[in-house]
Amino acid sequence: MKFIETPLKGSYIIEIEHISDHRGFFARSWCEKEFRDHGLNPNLVQCNISFNAKKGTLRGMHYQIKPHEEAKLVRCTNGAIYDVIIDIRPQSSTFKQWFGVELTAKNYKMLYIPEGFAHGFETLEDDTEVFYQMSEFYHSECARGVRWNDPSFHIEWLLTENLIISEKDQNYPYF
Repeated sequence: MKFIETPLKGSYIIEIEHISDHRGFFARSWCEKEFRDHGLNPNLVQCNISFNAKKGTLRGMHYQIKPHEEAKLVRCTNGAIYDVIIDIRPQSSTFKQWFGVELTAKNYKMLYIPEGFAHGFETLEDDTEVFYQMSEFYHSECARGVRWNDPSFHIEWLLTENLIISEKDQNYPYF
């Protein structure tokens, strides 16, 4: 695996390394030792799938607060997403900065999101599926979010019209 640090300290794009032959390829998408060696939280306790029927579905910006902050490893297993993270760690040199990357079923890229980040995505194709590995169990009492279009962050989403957003996500407070 290749670990490519994003402009937001502690978050990484992870690319698999193909071992190919006439049958296709083999690649490792997870290794506790490699994650630990890169200083990433290797404790994954839960996996989630998000299926999104329509292009333009926007989910986010979600996070959990202490004592149940969570790291995430996100991969698009069908279709394509524009995955966005915001550093909401007050002591961080990249506090309130955001980063976005296209994750697709064809590019096999993953995004590692450390604790202290808000996360969301918009689907770029119909029938898009997203697979999450989480370092913490879901705790509804610690679940939080900020608005996807909060002017504090100036996120440049790829799609801006006819978005499909839940009422909950539309009504998160501004940061």
